[in-house]
Amino acid sequence: MNKPKMATEKGVPSNSRVTMLLGQLERMNGEAMGRDVEMARQLTTKILHLIQTQEKSGKEVMSKGSTGMEVILASLESSRDVQTSLNILCILTELLTVGRGRRVGVFVSKGGTGILFQVLIISSKELPPSEELMLQLHSLLAKVGPKDRKFGVKARLSGALNITTNIIKQNLQNTKLLLPCLQVLRVYCTNSVNAISLGKNGAVELMFKIVAPYSKKNTSLLKVALDALGALLKSKTNARRAVDGGHIPVLLTLYMDWHRNDTRHRHMLIRKGLLVCLRNITNIKLGRKAFIEADGMRILYNSSTECLPVRTLDPLINTSSLIMRKCFPKNRLPLPTIKSAFHFQLPHVPAGGPVEQLYSQPPGVDDVADESDDNEEADTDTENDEDDKDCCALNDDIETDLDKLHPKRIINRPFEELRFYERFFSELSEDFQGYNFDCSKSTSTTSSSTSLQSTASSRSTRPIVVPTAAAPAPKHAPIPNSHEDYSSVKGHAQSSPSDPTSTHGAPLELDAIHLSKDKDKKEDPNIPTPDGHLHLSSFSRSPSEGDVIEKELTHPFESVSLDDEGVLNSEEGSEGVKHGGSPLNTMRHIHSPLLLGGIPTRRVGGGGGGSNWGSDCGSEGADDEGGEGAVLEVPDTALLLPLHDPDLYVEMVKGTRSVPQYAEVAYPDYFGHVAPTFSEPLLERLYGVQRSKIFQDIERLIHPNDIVDKKVYDLDIPSCPVTEDNGEFLKFNSQFESGNLRKAVQVRKNEYDLVLNADINSNHYHQWFYFEVSGMRVGTTYRFNIINCEKSNSQFNYGMQVLMYSVQEAINGRPRWVRTGTDICYYKNHFARSSIAAGGQKGKSYYTMTFSTSFSHKDDVCYFAYHYPYTYSTLKMHLSKLEDLRTPQIYLRQDILCETLMGNGCPLLTITAMPESNSNDHICQFRNRPLIFLSARVHPGETNASWVMKGTLEFLMGTSPLAVSLREAYIFKIVPMLNPDGVINGNHRCSLSGEDLNRQWLTPNPELHPTIYHTKSLLQYLAYIQKAPLVFCDYHGHSRKKNVFMYGCSVKETVWQTNISATSSDLQEDLGYRTLPKILSQIAPAFSMGSCSFVVERSKESTARVVVWREIGVKRSYTMESTLCGCDQGKYKGLQIGTRELEEMGAQFCMSLLRLKRLTGLRNHHHLLDLETDVIGTHVKTVSSCSTTYVLDEDEPSFLEAIDYSAESNDEDGEPESELVGEVNESLDQLSDSETNHRD
Repeated sequence: MNKPKMATEKGVPSNSRVTMLLGQLERMNGEAMGRDVEMARQLTTKILHLIQTQEKSGKEVMSKGSTGMEVILASLESSRDVQTSLNILCILTELLTVGRGRRVGVFVSKGGTGILFQVLIISSKELPPSEELMLQLHSLLAKVGPKDRKFGVKARLSGALNITTNIIKQNLQNTKLLLPCLQVLRVYCTNSVNAISLGKNGAVELMFKIVAPYSKKNTSLLKVALDALGALLKSKTNARRAVDGGHIPVLLTLYMDWHRNDTRHRHMLIRKGLLVCLRNITNIKLGRKAFIEADGMRILYNSSTECLPVRTLDPLINTSSLIMRKCFPKNRLPLPTIKSAFHFQLPHVPAGGPVEQLYSQPPGVDDVADESDDNEEADTDTENDEDDKDCCALNDDIETDLDKLHPKRIINRPFEELRFYERFFSELSEDFQGYNFDCSKSTSTTSSSTSLQSTASSRSTRPIVVPTAAAPAPKHAPIPNSHEDYSSVKGHAQSSPSDPTSTHGAPLELDAIHLSKDKDKKEDPNIPTPDGHLHLSSFSRSPSEGDVIEKELTHPFESVSLDDEGVLNSEEGSEGVKHGGSPLNTMRHIHSPLLLGGIPTRRVGGGGGGSNWGSDCGSEGADDEGGEGAVLEVPDTALLLPLHDPDLYVEMVKGTRSVPQYAEVAYPDYFGHVAPTFSEPLLERLYGVQRSKIFQDIERLIHPNDIVDKKVYDLDIPSCPVTEDNGEFLKFNSQFESGNLRKAVQVRKNEYDLVLNADINSNHYHQWFYFEVSGMRVGTTYRFNIINCEKSNSQFNYGMQVLMYSVQEAINGRPRWVRTGTDICYYKNHFARSSIAAGGQKGKSYYTMTFSTSFSHKDDVCYFAYHYPYTYSTLKMHLSKLEDLRTPQIYLRQDILCETLMGNGCPLLTITAMPESNSNDHICQFRNRPLIFLSARVHPGETNASWVMKGTLEFLMGTSPLAVSLREAYIFKIVPMLNPDGVINGNHRCSLSGEDLNRQWLTPNPELHPTIYHTKSLLQYLAYIQKAPLVFCDYHGHSRKKNVFMYGCSVKETVWQTNISATSSDLQEDLGYRTLPKILSQIAPAFSMGSCSFVVERSKESTARVVVWREIGVKRSYTMESTLCGCDQGKYKGLQIGTRELEEMGAQFCMSLLRLKRLTGLRNHHHLLDLETDVIGTHVKTVSSCSTTYVLDEDEPSFLEAIDYSAESNDEDGEPESELVGEVNESLDQLSDSETNHRD
């Protein structure tokens, strides 16, 4: 016998049985196959038997180098005998059943799919077609289809779609044949064109004839039919057919039938299939309407509620939830307009700018919601669909123009114009000839910080009040007429907080407020009331009581012990008498002073609250004229916080100008924040918390009678805040510096929807919040929903909590912001976002950030904030207090760089060391020190940037050897707050111009963007005189990533991310831009080198980082991002970040500059650099050379839910790093004033 021509795998004998048979079959291919039918049957039967009985036979056919598959397919193609074809199909089935898909891939690559369709077409023409052949063909097609990417196209072009559909129509009762046909149909429908074509041929109606009520028979068939139907209904056209055919009620009935009868949950896939069909139908508006009309919301809600106890039914609950959320009627935000509640008239409105677009809308246009949701398709992707789109186009934003990538100093302004800024660099020309280096201080370096206070105070002509939560009679204090102070977009005059109908009662002039500390003063002390404000006591008291209180006030270090009578009086109260038109209160004394960390407390006396401290927040008797007085022990935070002084803060508030003309001071800002000594771990997310919150939202539609829907706070109406007080709802307030809350709606008894205010002259940027809550009950859990968030995801889904400040806790000796909130999640809601707000896109929704909390004190007053607040007045106070830290060796100058649109000053600081003497050598060294330029807070909502800056400033003004060395090494130019107006008015991202100031650096407008214009001018002046900064760093906050990290600029790393061709000369650059981030990754536990990026993006060409790099020529130009959430690496892994860690980061940034000084070969301070090298230079671990992580948006990059933050953080080496950080922190503890004070 002749040897076959078949190729065989090496090592397999060529004369093996299956190889010989395949060789014979190969020779029969073609016409011989038709002539010798019996021989073909025998050969194929023998091959089938061998493959079925011997595993090695199948391996021989499918082995690499074998042509067995080609022979089998050629035989199938040329065969016209049904039995032979059946044998070959069975052979293929056996071969493709094993191999984990590899064999199917080989089959597809050999053109097997096309041959199967060809056989199907030929066989279908026979009358009647062979049922067995159709069964085998469709079984094999069902197996092959999912592995062939062009399966749908091949099926459509070959005409197989109609054949399969006709077979199904003709065999509805033939379960054996129906099953593989439906499996193939399911694969057909994965191609959208096929799905539409099949729908036209009646496939949708055909599937509804197959799906049936609950039965234990043919469940596999029903499952496949539902899968095929679900795939068909992905087409909008087919979904309309289903709706027009009245099939939504049918699907709901079927689902409930299976839900009720499948008590043992054995057929969950069938129930899931029914839900998938409903999900796909409700992707169109018509389907959602039909679903609502069929009472689908109630049906799915009830069934899902019954499924909740069974964890394995979660797929059903999740799909039901998705359907209900999609079909929930879109609600309108309860606002008259999405524009800010406050309006500021710009000096001029730039043509084509965002403000012109905002106010150029025709009158009567509803910018809150579109007239109708004309978008036929709902968002069918996940809630992170926007992120997915961003990821697809991730590299599209990278700069590819090599000319733009190479930094070139471009001044574009005459030096005569820049010479104006010489006044801010007097240290470069100062000769110190008139300075006495032996005296303690010199006028030559006297701080001009008083200009911040004096100029601001001179502008303040309106009364500033710190109101209480009570509403005393107007005669207790004068009521200034300030109705005109509040302006809204609609032009309504907002009610002044001094309105006697206000819940916050009569205002008190800030000028009269002080804390009594001098025993010779006879003024009544002031009462910090539980609403978070100060209330000037207008009650007179007996001389004996006054003497006792004044004596206590003058001896704060003594522990006061009162007699039993005083204690009894606190229980019994005293009788009020009239004296001089004011009620006379008997004071109630607290038994002993409260101490915080061994620091004596400040004692404040007062009255009006009675035995219930804070009862004026909502309990009975708040307005009684004869209430009891009180002497309260409150910690003196001025002793705890060296840069905080409540009295000074009040003075600073007087000179702060705001658009709403705020006349109140929030208690946390007045009293200060002492960082807690305990760590606050990231919140562990409970399973199913988001689902439970969504179900509670759906209940609003299911049980509308349970909804209160009562506005309790509204900036858009003159009667804000709501004055009714029956104790049935919380009271809100945000009318203080940096406050942001526009409206509060009581939804249920203990649930509130909160709406944030847009940035002024804008209609979006809803993220920052800061508001006050009072009137709460102890032990009651309240739910708060911020319902107009815009980002598609948030760190609130990954362990971040809101911040709360309790006034009662502060009075008890714990004045601090703490992380709080349970059941926190962030998800897409049912409030429609208009196309005007969504940049022209229709069908978009807002997102909800929800959290629950309870309160520990009755009638407490609490504040909630997105992050640790840091107001403009706080900055002014801190800068004023910095002067107290100045020693004769420190050169500190504070200037006002410019005024903002609102007339607030933008501070500019210069910090360095005084020259050793006025000798020429020392003066020359002084003037030649390299400059470090720092800025912060261009985005108002990124308050963490200010806390980092505070840490930097405290370190620079410290007395430690490292601080001294740093001042001797550099001249620091610092703009600590680039956007004062935005900070003051509670904006999140913009200034009063309605624009993101960090996108204006290319061509800043001196009128609209004065702080950016003048800051850039400072840098241009430095570049012109050849004194460009060694380092420029802009401090920012980051809402979607953990840790602290940097963005820089690199030509090489940018080119690496693109496909552009570049020569080696194009890629030559100094790698010094990586030095500072690497140093920080070695010494700062919160810093992550793996999160840094040095890619230059087109969308960032107008940011500070890129402009300073490109135009000023600063290669070390950075944005330093600090997380708003916490860390996932290093010492702080698993912890939320606090002010202590942020201030520490600011100090460690200074430390890194010292090491940079040594590495860049600058003047060497031997003894100090040796110390610094010992700390951070010799024991550092090697930083992993991981690839640069590219992030689309440096300020708010896209955030994927599946991000693993630790993927690039080199967590394996965490222990050595923690040891190093411990050494650095020990050094910082010994050398940094701020750290020492905090640890007290």
